[in-house]
Amino acid sequence: MEISDLTPAELRVWRAFPRGESVDFRESPDEDVSAGAEWGPERTVRAKVLKALLLSAPQEEGEVAALRLSGARVTGVLNLIYAVVEHAARLSHCHFDEPLDLYSSRLRQLNLMDSVFPALTLGSSRVDGPLRLTRCRVRGLVKVGGTQISGAVFLNGAEIDAPDATQPALQLNQSTIGHDFVATGLRVYGETRLNGASVAGKVNLENAEFHNPGGMALSAEALEANADVNARRLRAYGQIELRGARIAGRLDLSRSHLSHPGGTALRASSSVIGELWLYGSDPVEGLLNLRRAHIEVLSFGPEVLPDEVRINNLSFTTLTPHLPAERRLPMLERDGEGYVPYAYEQLTAAYRRIGDDRAAREVQLAKQLRHRATLPWYGRAWGHLQEVTVGYGFRPLRAMIWLLSLLATGSIAYALHNPPALKPSEAPPFNAVFFTLDLLLPVISFGQEGAFAPHGGYQALSYVLIITGWILATTVIAGVTRSVSRQ
Repeated sequence: MEISDLTPAELRVWRAFPRGESVDFRESPDEDVSAGAEWGPERTVRAKVLKALLLSAPQEEGEVAALRLSGARVTGVLNLIYAVVEHAARLSHCHFDEPLDLYSSRLRQLNLMDSVFPALTLGSSRVDGPLRLTRCRVRGLVKVGGTQISGAVFLNGAEIDAPDATQPALQLNQSTIGHDFVATGLRVYGETRLNGASVAGKVNLENAEFHNPGGMALSAEALEANADVNARRLRAYGQIELRGARIAGRLDLSRSHLSHPGGTALRASSSVIGELWLYGSDPVEGLLNLRRAHIEVLSFGPEVLPDEVRINNLSFTTLTPHLPAERRLPMLERDGEGYVPYAYEQLTAAYRRIGDDRAAREVQLAKQLRHRATLPWYGRAWGHLQEVTVGYGFRPLRAMIWLLSLLATGSIAYALHNPPALKPSEAPPFNAVFFTLDLLLPVISFGQEGAFAPHGGYQALSYVLIITGWILATTVIAGVTRSVSRQ
């Protein structure tokens, strides 16, 4: 490009480039970039001039060339497809009339902070430094899928609006980020896709908003994050997909709002997460799916849970905050798959790790009661009997109460009406208490039952005591065996 073909504004940028000097056309630091379409020729630069600068402009010896431009209106398509750009490019507070197409390019670094543009294509590219899209406003797609970024990615305060697009509004799938991914306050209208992305540092989505009601708001299947994912105060209207994700640190969704009525609000099935926090969040609107996930620390209050969850084969080491079993059990009863024994075992193990054996027994009792509902009528009948008598082995005092009550009943009855002796000359002195114990206890014998024979109603009472004693003994043995095996 000949220098004689440049406008005064372009000539100013051209002369500043070899020395890496900044050119700022702004009239004030806080001017509205969205009104850039009305800016005149005194601050208008053609995209082909910027391309010529980045690819073939002359350089000055001893200087580091760089494109540092602010407050310009850029006309035409900035096309750097397959280009190799050796110089840093900062195009901040600029208004682009046409999309930026940098597909499969190699860049030193790219800074578009506070700029407005229709769309950005950066897929399958390589950026040897940071990518800055801070506070950018985009009215179309941002495609960064498959890109290798050595530095951090900054999308904090950006707004991407493409709700009716047939493709995701923000695409970072299969991208590799060598440092942090910072997107605090990001707002996306349309789907955000992070499937298969790898982030070496932290992911910061604090105060971010993802709007795609009725669809996929944030898709991050198989996401790999080597540190924390901070999503405090996140707002998601649509599904969040984290299936198969690997998050080494904490996934913090504290004080968040997840809404996808009639669908799945959050799916983290088959994921591996260090800690999952939902402290102080609004009740989840939609299904919560944690099937087959492995989470070291699961932190939430019962009030956060939706009406339906999926927790089959969910494993966790610690459950916080520590709450009574009756506060946690409704979570297990909301699984749409019905009775899930594994979930009860996981909750029992969590209580036992912290030494709360009482809560562990409560969970095991609840498991037996839930299991009973799945049995045929005779199994349910036997279950009811075990519950009433010994509480499935977790209420041993109930058996003692039954035994004492029956002992008192039999003792009083036979004390008031002594049964006749079978052989009066050989019979020992009658004792109503020990006679009743002989009837109740199927193994121990005090020599009273075989020596005396009640008649009439008292004989019927003896049959009742014998049968009841056998039932109590059987249920006690079954319950104790179950309890000991769990210990």
